Amino acid sequence: MVLKAFFPTCCVSVDSGLLVGKWVPEHSSAVVLAVLHFPFIPIQVKQLLAQVRQASQVGVAVLGTWCHCRQEPEESLGRFLEGLGAVFPHEPWLQLCRERGGTFWSCEVTHRQAPAAPSAPGEDQVMLIFYDQRQVLLSQLHPPTVLPDRQAGATPASTGGLAVVFDTVARSEVLFRSDRFHEGPVRLSHWQSEGVEASILVELARRASGPVCLLLASLLSLVSAVGACRVFRLWPLSFLGSKLSTCEQLRHRLEHLTLIFSTRKAENSAQLMRKANTVASVLLDVALGLTLLSWLHGRSRIGHLADALVPVADHVAEELQHLLQWLMGAPAGLKMNRALDQVLGRFFLYHIHLWISYIHLMSPFVEHILWHVGLSACLGLTVALSLLSDIIALLTFHIYCFYVYGARLYCLKIHGLSSLWRLFRGKKWNVLRQRVDSCSYDLDQLFIGTLLFTILLFLLPTTALYYLVFTLLRLLVVAVQGLIHLLVDLINSLPLYSLGLRLCRPYRLAAGVKFRVLQHEAGRPLRLLMQINPLPYSRVMHTYRLPSCGCHPKDSWGALCRKLFFGELIYPWRQRGDKQD
Repeated sequence: MVLKAFFPTCCVSVDSGLLVGKWVPEHSSAVVLAVLHFPFIPIQVKQLLAQVRQASQVGVAVLGTWCHCRQEPEESLGRFLEGLGAVFPHEPWLQLCRERGGTFWSCEVTHRQAPAAPSAPGEDQVMLIFYDQRQVLLSQLHPPTVLPDRQAGATPASTGGLAVVFDTVARSEVLFRSDRFHEGPVRLSHWQSEGVEASILVELARRASGPVCLLLASLLSLVSAVGACRVFRLWPLSFLGSKLSTCEQLRHRLEHLTLIFSTRKAENSAQLMRKANTVASVLLDVALGLTLLSWLHGRSRIGHLADALVPVADHVAEELQHLLQWLMGAPAGLKMNRALDQVLGRFFLYHIHLWISYIHLMSPFVEHILWHVGLSACLGLTVALSLLSDIIALLTFHIYCFYVYGARLYCLKIHGLSSLWRLFRGKKWNVLRQRVDSCSYDLDQLFIGTLLFTILLFLLPTTALYYLVFTLLRLLVVAVQGLIHLLVDLINSLPLYSLGLRLCRPYRLAAGVKFRVLQHEAGRPLRLLMQINPLPYSRVMHTYRLPSCGCHPKDSWGALCRKLFFGELIYPWRQRGDKQD
């Protein structure tokens, strides 16, 4: 049998004593947590181990003895260490010794009871594995993803053994709270034996954060109660609240602030990491927003933007007028239906004239509006970007109207042509059974159908051309808004704290371990050094990515092409699933 003994690197140079740790019989492993030095009283050692077991729920015990021969080996010390096995009975009993100079190590395993296997106890092979106790304590092990051909509960045995080691060290933190300055009956050596890591500023911030979080959580609950009032559930307000990106982002940030200032303690490391990533995301968002705010209010840039906004809107309206006049003629040499072309062109030109009048009516207030919009950046860059997306939607509302008119007219003709095509084949659409059935038509119906089919077919190119032009304009606006929403989702979901840990302290996010051979000689235990493999950046993003608001529906490319071909609206105000009978 191969016995694995995990020994902390911080204890390789300490004085002789007892090995304190946990025995894992499932994996034949001994996890050494500390070395207990002389002198000591056995009853006090047993009381300390009982307190640690009760506080950490880890079966801590005395696993064996540790002998560090700094000078010539003393036979009395060796016999004394062997006799301690009667005071602290444990099965098996380890005897780990480091000889003079630190080059040679020896490890013996003693079985007090008869082994169940027929092999003799002296044939046990010992594998001595050194590990950095601080890194293992602070790290979080991420097991590899389960392959599709492997069951959900099936994990490799090596992964399970490593998880036990990491969990044992993490849960035994109460054992590491005593250092050499601690005036206690027992003296231990571990990674904090030279001094417990602490910070006065961190401790003061931790104690002051409780009342502050309680006060802010009360204020956020009050804001949530006001937002849930019945007044905001009425039709106009509820409709605007569900369609405006700014309202969605404010709700999302309110959820983040509620999570940050919650007084509930995180139950596990995943919740703690999510809270830390949320804090980092909000701080980054506010910092970028304040940077944008200082840039906008410096050197009267808001006035320059206001002076340039109205001429740009007039230029866009003039370009649309030129485009419509081009469509009303002979675009690209195509022969269009003259009457329908003139009706559609004048209809759209009238809307452009209304839009120009509206822009000039609002021009005196543009600078004040931009000034108040710039103040929204103090709530974060994402709020300012969401507000920019809503402003773009309002400024291009006439393009959206043109697109809706053209899409509805094109969709009507496509459905009419498909219905009349079924009439030619002697079929009809059965509304009750949702299928195409055979049907017999008389001569009058066939004549009317042929006449309507001919009219719609010859009017289709004119309608399709207008639909194509305004669809391209609509897609351009949607692409700009999509880029803005991608940037907002990136800031909202970026796990900045996890990426910082991966960059500065890679061992905190462990994907696994690797072993380096230190010594492999005949008659000596195999000595290995366990090193932590950091988690890849792609997996850090996938594991700790924060949920985003996702305020717009996401269609695949196939669904988008299908909607464009049949004239269905892309990102419409009312989705098909919202209709009620």
